[in-house]
Amino acid sequence: MTEGVIAAWHKKVGDPVRKGELLAEVETDKATMDLESYKDGTLLYTGTEKGGKIQVNDLLAIIGAPGEDISSLVKGKGQAAPAAAASSAPTPTAAPVATSANRSSQAAPAGASATIPGLDLSKQEEVILMPRLSDTMTEGVIADWHKNVGDAVRKGDILADIETDKATMELESYKEGKLLYVGAKKGEKIAVNDLLAVIGDEKKVDLEKIVAASKNKAAAPMAASAGASAQASAAAPAAGQSSSPAGAETQHSGLSVTADGRIKASPLARKLAAEKGIDISKIPGSGDNGRIVKKDVDSYTPGKAAAGSAPVAPGKAASPAVAGQESFDEVPVSQMRKVIAKRLAESKFTAPHFYVTMSIDMDKAVDARARLNEVSPVKISFNDLVLKAVAVALKQHPAINSSWLGDKIRINHHVHIGVAVAIEDGLLVPVVRFADGKSLSQIAAEVKDLAQRAKNKKLQPSDWEGSTFTISNMGMFGVDEFTAIINPPDACILAISAIQKVPVVKNGAVVPGNVMKLTLSCDHRVVDGATGSAFLQTVKSLLEEPLRMMI
Repeated sequence: MTEGVIAAWHKKVGDPVRKGELLAEVETDKATMDLESYKDGTLLYTGTEKGGKIQVNDLLAIIGAPGEDISSLVKGKGQAAPAAAASSAPTPTAAPVATSANRSSQAAPAGASATIPGLDLSKQEEVILMPRLSDTMTEGVIADWHKNVGDAVRKGDILADIETDKATMELESYKEGKLLYVGAKKGEKIAVNDLLAVIGDEKKVDLEKIVAASKNKAAAPMAASAGASAQASAAAPAAGQSSSPAGAETQHSGLSVTADGRIKASPLARKLAAEKGIDISKIPGSGDNGRIVKKDVDSYTPGKAAAGSAPVAPGKAASPAVAGQESFDEVPVSQMRKVIAKRLAESKFTAPHFYVTMSIDMDKAVDARARLNEVSPVKISFNDLVLKAVAVALKQHPAINSSWLGDKIRINHHVHIGVAVAIEDGLLVPVVRFADGKSLSQIAAEVKDLAQRAKNKKLQPSDWEGSTFTISNMGMFGVDEFTAIINPPDACILAISAIQKVPVVKNGAVVPGNVMKLTLSCDHRVVDGATGSAFLQTVKSLLEEPLRMMI
């Protein structure tokens, strides 16, 4: 946690406060928690209003004697003494933002009225700003609207499904009224804290003013961008015009060519030709003096140009013309893919990785799994066996179950194992908590449930937060061996490959055997080679004698 959001104040300035009484509800990056007073007195000052953000160690409140002069305390924190310091003045309230499905209230930043200039959100209108539904979220995509403009909305109704970088979450209404406006259509992106919706009484809400003000928020950068585009557009035709005197142009192969050999074409035609991978010199121009224009690019067929090419010189064999056109698709980067790229790049280029690989004799594990599945209520996979072995081994090697925190190393006593799950848009890592204390059937059932909810984008933040170690299994794809990138803040990740039937030597004879390779990626700031190797040896011994992990 670096900052908190005041979800609610339970006391207002001027109220008496007793030790142990609930002062406020503070929303952290993971949950909404109660803040209790640790002294008696009168609440003289609050550092931010409801819905406002406040940094850790910033001034949150002052409790003292009625009428006490607190101006020096407030000034000492770099803030002007607010009118709210008077016991009779009410605490202003900023408009809250809608609640996500897990009931963790997300609120607009302090001074939300400044986000939409000229409007006092707490008094004139009921706006919903795009909430931050995860710690890494910067924008969301409207997966679906459950209400249409004009529909009546009641408190607690689901307004929309919002796709974040990690999951699709439900957005609930925190008030009753009519849905007057939506800031983004289904499938569109909207940035955190931008205007998402307006709910209220259409006779009392100045909707035009709200919408206009929200659009003015981006007017300055948009105007600058438009100015740059205009300059570029003005410069492009100028660049396309030859500075040669009139009559310096020559006709060549149906094209208009300037004296310096430059083919005359409109800027748009050049852009389209470049996007389609077409050599613009091959396109006949139909514009003035043979100038190539947009319709020439649109109607150009490579085969026709090949047929009309120059004749072959005498004595030379004709090479067959190869007709083709370069093409590609560009797909917008999803929110999930953006975060995966950012986090794994930070991990790879920040944490010094080293890798340890061992081959595991899986003959007894194969036999044990078959017997366990005869009595287990849930089908146990080899991935479940590896997860259980890892959980047991982590208790014996706590240095592996740790995190790098810059000026200290956190050695975790609990075992929370993240399981990498491939989904359509990328990768999620739900967490099996206290895995060392769970049976194989419990692990199997939990992993299946988490994987299914991950693929359906129904995971909640509590499902993917808090891992102390991660496993990544690509055995189902027949992968012989691979290395994985560490999932921060974990110190290690284990890559699980396929079980392969290979010749092995047992008792001096070559016999068929089941062999699986495991590769441990370690953060060298936390784990040394000997420590990583010892951990992997323990995992190997547990998988080669599965009964050991049952004790």
